[in-house]
Amino acid sequence: MPQQGFYGPVSDDVWQRAQKIKLLICDVDGVFSDGRIYLSNSGEELKAFHTRDGYGVRSLLTSGFHLAVITGRQSRIVENRMTALGVTHIYQGVDNKFVPYEELLSIYNVTAEEVAYIGDDIVDLPVMNVVGLAVCVADGHPYVRQHAHFVTQLNGGHGALRELTDLLLLSQNKFTSAHGMSI
Repeated sequence: MPQQGFYGPVSDDVWQRAQKIKLLICDVDGVFSDGRIYLSNSGEELKAFHTRDGYGVRSLLTSGFHLAVITGRQSRIVENRMTALGVTHIYQGVDNKFVPYEELLSIYNVTAEEVAYIGDDIVDLPVMNVVGLAVCVADGHPYVRQHAHFVTQLNGGHGALRELTDLLLLSQNKFTSAHGMSI
C-alpha cells in the first residue's frame, strides 16, 4: 500500500529506499534551478534558486544527512549558494559525475544503497543507475524519468528538491524534529 507524502502517494518501494538514505547528491542546473541561464550584456551569468529548496537542504543537514552537489558547469553563483546553505562538497565543471560519486562514497563511508541522487538529464544517468534512490524532477528528460525510481511532482527550480528532502525526512521520521515541531 503506498505511503502518503505531502505531494501525493509514494510507492512502498520508494519509501523503503528513502528510509535507507544517508547521503543526497544533487545536480544543480535543472534541479536547484529551472535549468535556464540568464546572461547580462556584460556576460555575467545569473541563476534563480528557490528558497524552499534551500530550506529543505538546511533541514536535511541539521537532521544528520550528508549532501553534495555535482554539476557539469562551473559557476561562482553555485559556489556561493551552496556554501551559504552549508554544503561542503561542491564538484563543478565535472564531465564524468561517477568519479566524484565514488569519492563521496569513501568520504562519507556509505554504500550505494544509502545514496539518493536527483538529476534531470542524460549526464546524470551513470550515477542514477547505481544509487539506492534515483530521482528525476518532473520536467526532466523523458528518458531519465523512465530510469528513475521516483519522479517528483514539482519541476526543477520550483520546489522539486524540497519535495525530495521532505520525502527523506518523512520516511525516516525526522520531519517534525527537522522543522522544530513537536506533535
